[in-house]
Amino acid sequence: MSQKLPYRSDVPLNETWDLSDLYKTSEEYELAIRRLPEQAQQFKTQYEGQLNDLATIENALKAYSEILVDLDRAANYSALQLTVETTDAERQRLDALLTSNYGDVMSRLSFVETELLSLDNDLLQQAIDSLDYPYYLQCLKKRKKYQLHPKAEETLANMSQALGAPSHIYGITKMLDIDFGVFEVDGQQFNMDYTTFEGIYEDHENTSVRRESFRHFSETIRKYQHTTAALYNSHVQNEKLEADLRGYDSVIDFLLEEQDVTPDMYHRQIDIIMSDLAPIMRRYAKVVQRANHLDEMKFEDLKISVDPTFEPTITIEESKKYIYGALSVLGDEYSSMLDDAYRHRWIDFPQNKGKETGAYCASPYASHSYIFISWTGKMTEAFVLAHELGHAGHFTLAQKHQNFLQSEASMYFVEAPSTMNEMLMLDYLLKQSNDIKFKRWAIGSIIARTYYHNMVTHLLEAAYQREVYYRVDKGESLTAPILNEIKKEVITSFWGDDIHISKGAELTWMRQPHYYMGLYPYTYSAGLTVGTIMAQRIKNEGQVAIDEWLEILKAGGSLSPIELVKIANIDLTTEQPLKQTIAYINDLVTELEKLTNQIEQENL
Repeated sequence: MSQKLPYRSDVPLNETWDLSDLYKTSEEYELAIRRLPEQAQQFKTQYEGQLNDLATIENALKAYSEILVDLDRAANYSALQLTVETTDAERQRLDALLTSNYGDVMSRLSFVETELLSLDNDLLQQAIDSLDYPYYLQCLKKRKKYQLHPKAEETLANMSQALGAPSHIYGITKMLDIDFGVFEVDGQQFNMDYTTFEGIYEDHENTSVRRESFRHFSETIRKYQHTTAALYNSHVQNEKLEADLRGYDSVIDFLLEEQDVTPDMYHRQIDIIMSDLAPIMRRYAKVVQRANHLDEMKFEDLKISVDPTFEPTITIEESKKYIYGALSVLGDEYSSMLDDAYRHRWIDFPQNKGKETGAYCASPYASHSYIFISWTGKMTEAFVLAHELGHAGHFTLAQKHQNFLQSEASMYFVEAPSTMNEMLMLDYLLKQSNDIKFKRWAIGSIIARTYYHNMVTHLLEAAYQREVYYRVDKGESLTAPILNEIKKEVITSFWGDDIHISKGAELTWMRQPHYYMGLYPYTYSAGLTVGTIMAQRIKNEGQVAIDEWLEILKAGGSLSPIELVKIANIDLTTEQPLKQTIAYINDLVTELEKLTNQIEQENL
């Protein structure tokens, strides 16, 4: 059946999120965003040149935080209202208001960190030791040798709109300019856009529909490869320029700075997964091929279910049973957050025309989390929702216990709470039934959705991204043929001869906005490493592990990733946690093979 999405105005209101906790109306948002430059200027007039004693620094950081919270509120509202209906002109205008004012506000605030970094080392250390912002100030101190002249810092802040233009234009091209039209299979026409391809056709149980949709999708985005490559090249060259200006040895070092992790931690995550996980995932692909009776396993077949005849469906209302059942182990306060998310419309469920793809959780400090999802009715959505509620639970607890400047954990850790929830969901589902087909579906889903998508897909993005930055550091510019070549080499290296790398697979670099978000892709596997270990500890040790985990969530961004997970006796300075996680994935694949053999024997 052809899939055509409804317009936003036609979806049920109770399935959409309610942004009124941020601003009651768009007019209120507009007034707030127009006031922000004036607020920033008043702050600048009061405190510029005055940050030379502890009392003034403390007062300034409090006032600085208040402005950043207001800016964060506006930035989230701007993105959230647009992301569900990108084609609407008024929503585009409201988003442009944020874009046009953001750089102005940040340039007026840039003196704060510049002056803090110009402090006498003894006074800066006193601030670290006595004020409520120790980790924030410690991270700032580490960047001291890379700080530019105050006017240069102000100029860079003021140029944030221009420097962010490639990402903005990429999003417009992706969601507004590309018309996928229709494709045809066996005389039937199917409407396509980004949302229907990634949400429906990419893992479609009908092989002809799935493969033809991939061909049609790939040939459509191929028409935009040179523009997309030019945008991406502009973005990475901007990063290279700033890295050089600040004196970093490489772009990777520059981008890792804000995560507060070592290069060893970054490279280890990529290298060990490429070498140790690849053969395990090839075995998984063979199980999927065998269960689906495919003569050949192609790249576009990798996301299909291990059993296309067994795909439980679930309504939004029914999802509550599974979400509460799996996650209530984390305690009453966490369960209360889950209830609020459903009852007070923190979640945007519908698929509609103009809505962006994927799923995410935005967590403005000023109110509460908002979860973006495109509900398909497949039971695998329970994993997606558990994942995003993991982010919501993390930020709810962190923002309750930490000030704004220390509320957000390093990007390296941020996917741990979300992926850990997926592990809890798996454990809960496996307890619900002894049916071997259901067990195979559950294990197959966690491998496909969590480990293949989050650990492999994003890790392959990271390996590709690393090669891109290696070339940029050598002074190279990037073109579509070069990017295609890099992506194909990475995919082929991981899958070897077990997967046919179809024409179009090399274009998958065009689909991912993560490349405009620093070194984000590899952090999925880093977070999943921590999440897997913690889920196993909660399963085996109960309340002791739960208490440690809640302590970690409450710590937010007040500790480095290494110190954060030390609370649960996890040592990220070694390869042991990653090796332990890969061993667990191997056990899951082994169990999947056994269940498939058993089912095949019963069907003889």
